[in-house]
Amino acid sequence: MKIFNEIIRLPEFERDLKKLKKRFKTPEEDLEIFIKVQLQLYHKLGKDNQGVVPISDLSIENPKIFKARKFACKALKGRGANSGIRVVYGYFEAENKVELIEVYFKGDKGKEDRGRIAHYYSNE
Repeated sequence: MKIFNEIIRLPEFERDLKKLKKRFKTPEEDLEIFIKVQLQLYHKLGKDNQGVVPISDLSIENPKIFKARKFACKALKGRGANSGIRVVYGYFEAENKVELIEVYFKGDKGKEDRGRIAHYYSNE
């Protein structure tokens, strides 16, 4: 069963993921599980387990931008969904489409790259 019509990875997201793969062995696999479980729970089943939060102060209408705080990384044993890996993505509800914008380890950087988000989705 297909959850979303389309899942797009922005080029910068691919670079971020490549960097993570050098440090942790499972991000690609973890990402698949994250999409199937966390995104389906939040966007399709309406279940909010505090794992996904909207980034509301961006003045971007469409897509809605979200940050996932719960991302289980198997390579970070014992940390479960609170692995410290963050995924920033845009959700186009009408098109049922997800664009993966950024993935990073919280220990390396504290916040999402708002410049990158504005670059792709700014209404100006």
